[in-house]
Formats: sequence, C-alpha cells, structure tokens
Amino acid sequence: MVSSPHEAMHRIFQEYPGLFSRVSEVLGVDLPQPISATVLPTDLTEAKPVERRVDTLLRIETETDGPFLLAIEAQGKKDRRKTTSWPYYVSYLHNRYDGLPVLLLVVCQDHATAEWAARPLTIGLRQWPTLTLNPLVAGPHNMPVITNVAEARKDLALATLAAITHADNPDVGAILKTLSAALREAPETIAEPIVELTAQGLGNRPAAQQWRNLVAVDTSFYKSFMSEEIRDEGRAQGMEKGLLLILQARGIALTDETREKITSCTDLPLLHRWLTRAATATTAEDVFTEDH
Repeated sequence: MVSSPHEAMHRIFQEYPGLFSRVSEVLGVDLPQPISATVLPTDLTEAKPVERRVDTLLRIETETDGPFLLAIEAQGKKDRRKTTSWPYYVSYLHNRYDGLPVLLLVVCQDHATAEWAARPLTIGLRQWPTLTLNPLVAGPHNMPVITNVAEARKDLALATLAAITHADNPDVGAILKTLSAALREAPETIAEPIVELTAQGLGNRPAAQQWRNLVAVDTSFYKSFMSEEIRDEGRAQGMEKGLLLILQARGIALTDETREKITSCTDLPLLHRWLTRAATATTAEDVFTEDH
C-alpha cells in the first residue's frame, strides 16, 4: 500500500514542477535553467508484461540544452526490486520519448535509504558493465534544514520538500514552525496545497501532530481540508463535554461503556441528536435508544 509520505515526496513536484530547478542546485548538479515543465503520464506498462509505473514524470524544457525527462521516485525503504525496475524505467522512457535524456531523482526520508538509493546500478558483466544507472538522490543528508522564516518564504516549495525529507530530524519542530510562519502571508491558493502536502509527507510520525498543532493555532488562516478536520474535532470535543455535563446535571448514571461511547464519538450530527435527547431523557438508554 502506498503511504502518505510516499505520495507527498513525489507529488510535490507535480504541484510545483519548477521545484526541481532549486533541488538540483541544492544537490550540486549544474543543469540548464528550465523554462517550463509538463506533467506526463506515469504508466510505463508495455502490451503484455507486468504493469510498471514511475511515481511522477515531468518533461522539463530548458533554454540552452533542450528538453529532458525527469522521473521521480519516492522511496521509503530499501527495495531490491528497484535494482531492476529503475534501469527499466530509464531505458523505456528513453525509447518511448524518441531518445530524450532521462534523469532519475529519488526522494528519501532517512539516511540509510538515501545511501542505498545513491549507489550506481550496474547491468552487465563485472569486467564490462553494459549499463550503469546513477540516480540523483534528495534526502535528509543533503536537503537544507530551513529554520529561517525569510529563507523559507523565498521558496515555499523547496521549504516544504525540505521539511518532508527531514520528518525524522530531532529539530523538525523548529523546521515546521518556520514553514508555518512563512505561510502566514502567503495567498490561500498557495498555502492550502502546502499545508496538505506537509501533513501528507509527515504521515503518522509524531511530527504530524506538531504540524496539526501549528495549523490549529490560527485555523482562520488555513481554509484547507486539514483545518476543517481540526475545527470539526474541536466542535465534537465541545459537544461531548456538554453532553456529559447535561447527563450529570440530570442525575443520569453512566457506565464506563456509555462514557466511552460518548467521548470516542466524532460524528457531529449524531452528537447533536444525543444532546437534544439528553434534555428530556430520564435514563442513558433514552439518549441512545434510536441508534442501536
């Protein structure tokens, strides 16, 4: 199953195709300045064989060296299958797109995976390799740790990718706080996808809750799905407390099971029905009777 961090690590390049230009500078690779980028289909399946898909594929146009293909793979852990699929991707794309140069970028979130991904992949004999693939790797070992708001504001896409790749960094709290502060003056259309991509990229790590807390500080600024979710959680908690207070005031005893049923409920319409019934209920069963 594809994880949220996996999706965020490559999808950010679809949202911001020009991001690779800044990433290549960070990684120390001297490439011509892109003038445009086009998202291409990711399906690399042939007529008969097993289906193969690269995570993200972009056609990058440059002013001096012409176009090239950028294949982006988000890699969460070492995977022996990539030693055969990555060379296949590059060879297939080179053939399918009439000999266009192909560059493979692998984005990782941990040092061990990044070190593994950066190793050249060789096909052929030990004495004479026929094909050698050299992936370009972006990860916590070479992406910048951005804790300066002005720096983050200059390039929000790069700051977002940097935060995602440093999800396990002990200083990730400062990194996320910087990104959040940099977004406060950004237009809503820019802030929304970055808020969501960052949340997706952090997955279920502890840093994900730190990001939620930062976003929740001023949810009026963020109009994203995640902020709506946070507001709903707040409403649900308020209704749970109100329901418990009403039942207590009316002298209605609650079992541990009933109390757990109330405090674990996140369904706002259902909580509202329970609150309405609690106003006239004489027993706990009167509150929940129609929901069994």
